[in-house]
Amino acid sequence: MSNKYADRNRVVKTIFIVTGALFIVRLAMLQLFDPKYRELAEQQSLRPVTQYPARGFIYDRHGELLVHNEAIYDLMVIPRMVKGLDTNYFCDAVGITRDDFDARMKKARTYSPYSPSIFMKQISKEEYARWQNKAFRFKGFYISQRTLRIYDRPIAAQVLGYVGEVDQADLDRDPYYRMGDYIGKSGLEKSYEEVLRGVKGKKIMHVDALNREIGPYQNGALDTLPIEGCNLYTTLDADLQQYAEELMANKRGCVVAIEPSSGEVLAMVSAPCYDPNLLVGRIRGDNYRALNANIAKPMQNRALMEQYPPGSIFKVAQAVVALDLGVIQPNTGFVCDKSLVGCHNHPSAQTVPDAIKMSCNPYFYQVYRRVIQQNHDKSANRDSQYGLTVWHDYMLRFGFGKQLDIDLPKGGMASGNIPDTSFYNRWYGRRRWNFRTIYSNSIGQGEVAVVPLQMANLAATVANRGYYITPHMVRFYGPDSVRDERYTTRNETGIGRQHFEVAIRGMYGAVHEPGGTGHRADVPGLDVCGKTGTAENKGNDHSVFIAFAPRENPQIALAVYVENAAGGGGSWAAPIAGLLIERYINGEVKRKDVERQYREAAPCQKLPLPPHKAKKSKKKRQ
Repeated sequence: MSNKYADRNRVVKTIFIVTGALFIVRLAMLQLFDPKYRELAEQQSLRPVTQYPARGFIYDRHGELLVHNEAIYDLMVIPRMVKGLDTNYFCDAVGITRDDFDARMKKARTYSPYSPSIFMKQISKEEYARWQNKAFRFKGFYISQRTLRIYDRPIAAQVLGYVGEVDQADLDRDPYYRMGDYIGKSGLEKSYEEVLRGVKGKKIMHVDALNREIGPYQNGALDTLPIEGCNLYTTLDADLQQYAEELMANKRGCVVAIEPSSGEVLAMVSAPCYDPNLLVGRIRGDNYRALNANIAKPMQNRALMEQYPPGSIFKVAQAVVALDLGVIQPNTGFVCDKSLVGCHNHPSAQTVPDAIKMSCNPYFYQVYRRVIQQNHDKSANRDSQYGLTVWHDYMLRFGFGKQLDIDLPKGGMASGNIPDTSFYNRWYGRRRWNFRTIYSNSIGQGEVAVVPLQMANLAATVANRGYYITPHMVRFYGPDSVRDERYTTRNETGIGRQHFEVAIRGMYGAVHEPGGTGHRADVPGLDVCGKTGTAENKGNDHSVFIAFAPRENPQIALAVYVENAAGGGGSWAAPIAGLLIERYINGEVKRKDVERQYREAAPCQKLPLPPHKAKKSKKKRQ
């Protein structure tokens, strides 16, 4: 009997020992070798909190603050930790419906049951204070602080851009971001995102069963501090920018002003404008949809994204190219023969400056003919192919026909069009075109298209007598005043300085001499040099003007484009340019009656425009 019970005792002991060993091995596997369960345990007691850095500020060229930050709060959720929640009470506390709650929780679980994501964004300070008194009731929810962009002046919305929540494309492109993070979506906020955003930090907090923080994990040994973003110091003159937007109120079009010696953009206006603060906070979504649906396209930066026929401002470039090729001389004259191309009434131009001053279309028809038909070949087609290739190369040197490498997002930026031989070969066939097919290019119509930034750059190139610095929006950034070397190099046209002086005499005459088409840009006491343009397009013609001032040692070059404003470049764009020049150089505008007239005017044809109809080349242009 004793042996029988002894055997049973050994069996029972063995069972207990084996069972205990199995438990010990299993626990060791769970705690030491399988991180899943350890992570689950930690998630019950630890809360990783992202420390968002302060986004860099943005200043104008004089150090005036344009964009800064304001503290806001996001309500975060870790779905796996949400337990024992009184959903109705919670919804009342945060002011949402049960359906809204379910939709937000579904989105959070889809992202990750274990990681924090935003449940409700951009809670005000008052809402945050109320929440703090109830937070212990809602396990799995907590508050995270971040900053919101605030724009000190309601200006430069299309240039400064806006910040928005990351989308899936952002998450796929850059592992730095997590759902609920914010990123620059347009303008400088986008192109300088990595400079402005800084570096996120993280702290890990112990929480108790009531979801209350009880202290840092391991005394903060695993925490990292955020690194704030760098400040941007832009090229913008905030006063000039605001004044330009005021002058372009009630209008469609754009203004680009550049400091010729540096390529720094002093003002960039796309009208209609809007207050950048509309795209901040919880109202951003509704405002974005309203702006995006506006038929006048206020969110589109026309200065970069639209391409227009340049009209007669293109004659300045045509003149210096022809002079450099030697196909005309400064004193070359042509009869104003309206049978060739339509023109307004004026005496025949006896010199290049006269032709620019009076904006004679037949004159530049003859100039372009000499550029394209250089008697290089007996065949009119082959001769035109050669001439067009030469002309195309010259135009690229001005920055036409390609994107200027400005430091703004390239997506949607237009490059314009300078047609080459392959363009016309595709359109007409290799041997079926010559100068007479393409002569409208001579006066900035036809297949030529330019971007307003390129127009202002043309004015800067002429002001510099043959070169330009690539236009840019930021002077430097960060505590070390980092500068981009791209914006210190001269882009040479290779055209002789003396040829630009000839064109400048004509631009000066256009503003200051009898018969000039741009006299409304005249500013008493300043030597303004300008060129008008009237560009045919859908609806009424566009009013165009480029200018720089003073004539010697110029401080500002600019382009003004007013869409569908009947009356020509001298009627609308020229006086607006004159007011901008006066304000920038003199610091004030004394011609208050002129200022009032063009600030209040609404010359643009109403939208939607009538169906487009091709206009005859006999139409008057200036």
